[in-house]
Amino acid sequence: MSRVESLRLLQVTDCHLGANPGELLLGLNPDESLADVLALLALTESSADCLVATGDISSQGELESYHRFLHSLQGNLSMPMGWLAGNHDVAVDMKAIRQPSLFIDYMDLGPWQIILLDSSVPGEIYGNISEDELQRLEGLLNVSDKHTLVFVHHQPVPVGSAWMDQYIIRNATRLLDLLAQHQHVKGLIWGHVHQDFTATREHIKLYGTPSTCIQFKANSDGFALDTSMPGYRWFDLHADGRFDTGVKRVSEKDYSIDFSSEGY
Repeated sequence: MSRVESLRLLQVTDCHLGANPGELLLGLNPDESLADVLALLALTESSADCLVATGDISSQGELESYHRFLHSLQGNLSMPMGWLAGNHDVAVDMKAIRQPSLFIDYMDLGPWQIILLDSSVPGEIYGNISEDELQRLEGLLNVSDKHTLVFVHHQPVPVGSAWMDQYIIRNATRLLDLLAQHQHVKGLIWGHVHQDFTATREHIKLYGTPSTCIQFKANSDGFALDTSMPGYRWFDLHADGRFDTGVKRVSEKDYSIDFSSEGY
């Protein structure tokens, strides 16, 4: 622990990197926007304790994009990292990449534990938690009463956008009911929605996080992009089980985004 009073955890998500540097996504260069977010992290979060990347690292699951992502992060930050797959990723390829400070399912942070869940379904956009993943989650929650944050890619509750909420975790009720049985679960956090979102279910805080690339417009029934800047989420995890969190974004910048797009 780098702090006596708390641990600093960072979350980045939905980078959508192409196989080659500079491949565009709706007019935006995701490598450029990721570099901007990482520069902000390097400037303001150099003493953070760890980072979690919550899926859609790649735009089409290209192996090169994963290696480029790791190289970019490790060139800007020196800390342990966990990652999980999104619907644009290839989970087996991500899990096959092994590095000493790269975690794929669990992170031990002293008084806290971080559980990484795979909600990706090969060939589908929607999310689902497999029986094996649910059993693994339940086992971890039963064996340890450490304060717990659970990270996943897909949203487990509607965020208010009809086009996005059709891809919710299909068995989200089972997941939420399981988590609610454990008072030491403090939060469930995801990516996928490309926007800031906050809610509460029983004793558990729920958070969606902005993308490092394009942002989706909140509360829009149809596909729509937002003018908000790329960003990340931070957490301060206190030893008594409390935590603080917030979103930081890149300063205003003129990205070449096609705001008239009807999808991607």
